[in-house]
Amino acid sequence: MAMILVAEDDRNTNKLICAVMRKMGHETLSARDGREALALMDAARPDLLITDLMMPHLDGSELVRQLRDADYGLPVLMLTAKSAQADINQGFIVGADDYLTKPADLKELALRVRALLRRARVAGDDRLRAGAATLDPGALTVAGTEGKAVTLPKREFELLFKLLSNPGHTYTRMQLLDEVWGWDTESSESTVNVHVNRLRTRFADWDEFQIVTVRGVGYRGEVSDRG
Repeated sequence: MAMILVAEDDRNTNKLICAVMRKMGHETLSARDGREALALMDAARPDLLITDLMMPHLDGSELVRQLRDADYGLPVLMLTAKSAQADINQGFIVGADDYLTKPADLKELALRVRALLRRARVAGDDRLRAGAATLDPGALTVAGTEGKAVTLPKREFELLFKLLSNPGHTYTRMQLLDEVWGWDTESSESTVNVHVNRLRTRFADWDEFQIVTVRGVGYRGEVSDRG
């Protein structure tokens, strides 16, 4: 369960979005403009922000810019009636993670929130213990036995974190592409293969875990207590 902050000046839209989030099992906070949202950020530390672009006092673009300048790393979904490419680009430039135009399909809204929260868990502060290995999202490091440690590029770390979060589970390449790179990526499934090969090269002499190819399907992570 996550805490979702909804910044939307239209009362009915705000209530509807909050209702959808609660139906998903999340808690919600409601703000009518960017200034209220900023005040709630400090008080409640939500896990995700859904914000309208056009709001009084402080609009969504400026709200997101100020949050990013203050090093708030929570995922942001910008929900707005503005659908011009320039507006979409501006949303991403100031730091939004995703963009959905009104009137939003509620099922799509729920799916995008779920995807953003999944990706945010990898970038959180919780370390993952995978057998004898420890993955630290804050430092992007993988530590093994006998003092071994490797610092990874962000995308490689996220891919390894995903595979080792659920050892033995097979992910298709498309699933990994969607959950690690994002639904809107222009990368192809071959990108997953390239990153898996890089990880295998980096950890070729490690016994703590391995990445197994499931022919015709994708990949799974396997862990061992040997070290």
